[in-house]
This record gives sequence, C-alpha cells and structure tokens, in this order.
Amino acid sequence: MRDIDIAEVAQLSGVRASTLRFYEEKGLIASHGRRGLRRLFDPAVLDRLALIALGRASGFSLDEIARMFAPDGRPRIDRKLLAAKADELDRTIRRLNAMRDGLRHAAVCPAPSHMECPTFRRLLRVAAAGKIGEKKKVKKSRRKSGS
Repeated sequence: MRDIDIAEVAQLSGVRASTLRFYEEKGLIASHGRRGLRRLFDPAVLDRLALIALGRASGFSLDEIARMFAPDGRPRIDRKLLAAKADELDRTIRRLNAMRDGLRHAAVCPAPSHMECPTFRRLLRVAAAGKIGEKKKVKKSRRKSGS
C-alpha cells in the first residue's frame, strides 16, 4: 500500500492533523518523509493510532501509551499494567455507580428535605469520608471453639 499524507491519516483515523503532529512530537508516531509540506506516513500508522485511541479511552496517559511500544514500533504491552488499569476502572465504576444510585434516590426521595432522609444522610457521611464506591468490608463471623 502506498504512503499516506497527514490529511489522509486525519481523515481515515478521525484524529486531527494538529493532534497527529503532537503525537509525532511525543514519539508516539513517526512520519518518514514529506510530499511538499505534508508529512507522509506508512499505512500501519492507522493501527498504531487505533491502539493509542484504545489506550486513551481506557484512561492511560500518553506517556504510559508511549511505553507500550518497543523501539521498533511494535506493541509491547505490559500485562500487569493492563490488570492494574482494569482494577482502577473497577474502582471508578463502583464509585460512579454509588454516585448514580445516590442521585437517583435523591431525585425521588419522599422526605420533605434531603437532610431528613436517612439514605441521603448516609451518602453524605460516606462522601465526607471520601469512601463513595469503596468495597464494603465483609465481617468475618466468629466461631466459638470448644477448647
């Protein structure tokens, strides 16, 4: 397949040319020539941009994404880093679900004032403690030994 210029890459990938130039400055992508004033890219840049988009959508920083590529440009993805990001997303999902549930309750709560609602008051205490969405600790049952 022939080289594609920056305008075509932008059109095919949905990434603005200014962002492509920024990615090139950061070392995430590389052009390998010019046609007039336009940078030229290997068509494989589209796959690389898709990986960058996936990383960004997953919450990785550009620096983290840059480390996911070997010097030759091939993906070199740390599985432990992926697992850690998945755990982080789980925490975010729990927090957002708790916030959503609290807002839904507040929207339909029959109490005359939200401050009179026990559920809303509990949500306030949890929020003030910075613990919205944390996993609830399971209480261990105590066994009585017959010794």
